Amino acid sequence: MEPDLLLFFPAFLLGATIGSFLNVVILRLPESGASIVFPASHCPRCLTPLRWFENIPILSYLILRGRCAHCRKAISLQYPVVELLTGLLAVAVLAAFGLSVTAVGMFVLCTALLTIIWIDLHHQIIPDVISLPGILVGFLFSFVSTFIGWQDSLIGLLVGGGFFYLVSLSYYLIRKQEGLGGGDIKLLALLGAFLGWQSLLFIIFTSSLSGSIVGLIAMRSQKKGGSTRIPFGPFLALSGMAYLFFRPQIYELFQLYLHLLG
Repeated sequence: MEPDLLLFFPAFLLGATIGSFLNVVILRLPESGASIVFPASHCPRCLTPLRWFENIPILSYLILRGRCAHCRKAISLQYPVVELLTGLLAVAVLAAFGLSVTAVGMFVLCTALLTIIWIDLHHQIIPDVISLPGILVGFLFSFVSTFIGWQDSLIGLLVGGGFFYLVSLSYYLIRKQEGLGGGDIKLLALLGAFLGWQSLLFIIFTSSLSGSIVGLIAMRSQKKGGSTRIPFGPFLALSGMAYLFFRPQIYELFQLYLHLLG
């Protein structure tokens, strides 16, 4: 069902507001013992609580010109970027799935992936508190989703997690060092649960290809050779989002590829 264009603006506002909360999660979740609820939003530099007009998504950053109104220290560009991206993702799922339960579920997936991307980039970890409940939520969501059925979800989470576990185990047995972290394995299981087993080939291929290219560039720039480490979670998450929004086009390209092979 095509969504009413008038819904796009409130969807963006809702998404940007949720993005403001995601910034809190990204900042506090990796900290041991930190709460994502208390204390209220405050400047990370001077710890001064923010007034309501200093906490408006995107606008407050622009009005304050990227600086705290109290200590005048620079505010990370991450804050408006995450808010903007979350707002755009809300509009994207609404455009793709209409005003539906499927749209809500896929927006939940997108917010989880966006949070994982930023945390993995900063800390090179994928918190279990996101991925493990996400696997269960993805499977339960498949019972009401129009995107996949529960059988596809179940196979997806089992194959997704199992594939990377075997890859990681094989790498360890050959190289005697960890190649893929457990967080990557759980993230692929989460993607399989939400997007189905059909998504896994594309996600694995695309993330491996893009990750390898970025890894080679990092090896060349950092000059650390084989000891260079880059977080793989963002590549998995972005590949999952690409499949979510461009599944028909991906299938068309695959069919064209098979046709060209004869």
